[in-house]
Amino acid sequence: MSKVFSCFVAGKSVHSSNMLTIRSPYSGATVGAVAMASRADTDAAVAAALAFHDTPSRYQRAEILEKTRHALEVQREEFAITIASEAGLALREARYEVGRTVDVLRFAAMEALRDDGQIFSTDISAQGKSRKIFTTREPLRCAVAITPFNHPLNQVAHKLGPAIAAGTPIILKPSEKTPLVALKFAELLYAAGLPGPMLSVLLGPTNAVAEPLVRHPEVEIVAFTGSVPVGKRIAATAGYKKLVLELGGNDPLIVLDDADLDLAVTLAAEGSYRNSGQRCTAVKRILVQEGIAPEFTRRLVEKTKEYVCGDPLNEGTRVGTVIDEASAIHLETVLKEAVAAGARVLIGGERRGALLQPTVISNVPRDCRMVVNESFGPLAPIITVRDLEDALTLANSTAYGLSSGIVTTNLNSALKAIRTLRCGTVNINEVPGFRVESSPFGGIKDSGLGIKEGVIEAIKAYSYVKTFSLPW
Repeated sequence: MSKVFSCFVAGKSVHSSNMLTIRSPYSGATVGAVAMASRADTDAAVAAALAFHDTPSRYQRAEILEKTRHALEVQREEFAITIASEAGLALREARYEVGRTVDVLRFAAMEALRDDGQIFSTDISAQGKSRKIFTTREPLRCAVAITPFNHPLNQVAHKLGPAIAAGTPIILKPSEKTPLVALKFAELLYAAGLPGPMLSVLLGPTNAVAEPLVRHPEVEIVAFTGSVPVGKRIAATAGYKKLVLELGGNDPLIVLDDADLDLAVTLAAEGSYRNSGQRCTAVKRILVQEGIAPEFTRRLVEKTKEYVCGDPLNEGTRVGTVIDEASAIHLETVLKEAVAAGARVLIGGERRGALLQPTVISNVPRDCRMVVNESFGPLAPIITVRDLEDALTLANSTAYGLSSGIVTTNLNSALKAIRTLRCGTVNINEVPGFRVESSPFGGIKDSGLGIKEGVIEAIKAYSYVKTFSLPW
């Protein structure tokens, strides 16, 4: 029998007859249900956060994060199965995500112990005095985090871990498509000693939860990861507060004619198919110099045969479902549009329910919807380019600016790409999404406002610098 979960207001379970049923995207079987929150619960969560003043010490916050990490280590497989069941991601992806979350907790605990305050002498100026100026970080009073379905545990940890390290009470609204693992994670945090008012987890109708949280005048920051339309709506309605928006990407992998082809093919396949292609930093466009395009394409087709698509809970599966059948149908539609415009499907493309086979597409027109907009699935569209200049121009031509990768053995080409690409990250001889959990991450243009996430930057976002001076 599937488990019934509850939302949390300041650490206490919400009791409600309004239930949300979560089903497997692969089988349609019920994997859990959640008692939903009301508008009154939302107001109570904000009030509890604002009334909380007994902030744990740095040591206590680090201990909470470390205890949570140890508990997650013990329950790794249980959490991975939950992710695979509710999100449809292959077990190998779910296990990898749990590992990344362990890193988030480890790094957040480390940063909780780190003091980044500064000291300024004032006698360095003719206008100075015998004083010193000091800085310290203070937690915000109330934060809100809204997380997506595609990384249902790690995105939650990336919001909660830094907030806890900063000492900031936070209200989480996870995706209604994948809430179970978020609620399980909250249970670990409470069990590790996190004070209830420092975390509430709410699911419910938009007008009862998300909109009141975003608009609330005493919420001091909204951190959102999700679609461009929703992110821009948040920006338009949030009012006078901090915003951290991560809104997706259309990330190119540029393959030049001097590239190591084996490496390039591996990066293209991993970048396109991992997590069922549902990553903001997934490879969405493969820009290949025309001289090596035929051989690269042949090798990528062969490589794609290794990515078995099927039951997410089967150990042999490398690509599970996308989040639901509607998303798979959308991907199938943009694929058919590209074919109608002259593209060729070389392998894959078949859909069964929410399963979409990993797909290599050649002769892709530069203006088709598949590559102009973000296609959130296991598609590997190949576009030929004349040279580096052509590739960089094409890479910069979309509304997005999150990440990119370039495969080359020429240092000058690598440096030119780093200088020219208008995006938040450029990785040389790696997939666009390569990072560690503590490094800065975020994009520009429709990918975000240029404000970075990653554990260290996120802690800064969830706090503010207080400056004070003393006679010296």
